[in-house]
Amino acid sequence: MDTTASTLDDLKSLVGQTLGITDRVDSMDAATGLLGSMPELDSMAVVELITAIEERFDFEADEADITADVFETLGSLAAFVDAHRT
Repeated sequence: MDTTASTLDDLKSLVGQTLGITDRVDSMDAATGLLGSMPELDSMAVVELITAIEERFDFEADEADITADVFETLGSLAAFVDAHRT
């Protein structure tokens, strides 16, 4: 089941809302850099975003699975979500 496109759209919205950058959501795609590329995405924002993702997609992420690689791009985050959602 390929849900990455819808997951990506949902994540764009969540990232925009969580980071307060809804004005930039339309320009985001799978290649959009996150950690290290978005100054708004600091350690506290990562925690907020993980919480929002868990609530939106109805799963609990194992802390050991949450690595910098997961937050490299919007696409890598979407792949992480797709791999963990029920």
